[in-house]
Amino acid sequence: MDRERTEGVPAPPWRKSRKPAPPKRQLSQELIVETGLRILDAEGLDALSMRRVAQELDTGPASLYAHVANKEELLELVYDQVLGEIQLPGRDPARWKEQLRAYAVEVHRVLARHTDVARAALANIPTGENSIRIGEFVFGLLIEAGMAPRQASMAMDRLSLYVVGDAYEGSVHYARMRASGLSDQGEYFEHFAGQIAAYYRELPPDRFPMVSKFIDELIADDGEDRFLYGLELLLDGIEARMP
Repeated sequence: MDRERTEGVPAPPWRKSRKPAPPKRQLSQELIVETGLRILDAEGLDALSMRRVAQELDTGPASLYAHVANKEELLELVYDQVLGEIQLPGRDPARWKEQLRAYAVEVHRVLARHTDVARAALANIPTGENSIRIGEFVFGLLIEAGMAPRQASMAMDRLSLYVVGDAYEGSVHYARMRASGLSDQGEYFEHFAGQIAAYYRELPPDRFPMVSKFIDELIADDGEDRFLYGLELLLDGIEARMP
């Protein structure tokens, strides 16, 4: 029976009713990783810590260590969680170049969506389930297309470094955009490129003739165009080493 209201009789106005607190979700590694990723997306990598996750979950930091060893493991788990969003097709060695291109664009898209996670990815050794799943796809695709395993290993490593490094550069610009108070990426890059162009125009042409002459060409392409151009360079290099 409701203590505040019986048989349709309202509680006296001076009696304050208390709403029951919503039940807490049971602490688990999955919940900790979800919370860590949410903090990273909203506040950036520098804001992510065991203490900050514990605060978000309304618990003490010590309670997290039963599920996650430390911040380094948390970052690895968060990164692997992000990699789980990457969609991979069935391997088709006859279309290896097309599939590698689509894979690289997909990874870049997912990392860009989570901005700062690319910083955690740069020093990450692929040991998580999703990391290994992706490595199996790329490594297997290159070998099945005819590349020797050792060559395929190096090609996979360099391709991954390029994609993650480009996404990391994007995260740096995103942080600067937030710090500048701008919210539109197009507006930010126009402002950024304009500053660079203005500086280059002040350089002495006798010392820097090529830079001074081709300023417009130097700043003409946006980040996506540059990423795709670099990707084609890598793919063409891998193709040149295919039997």
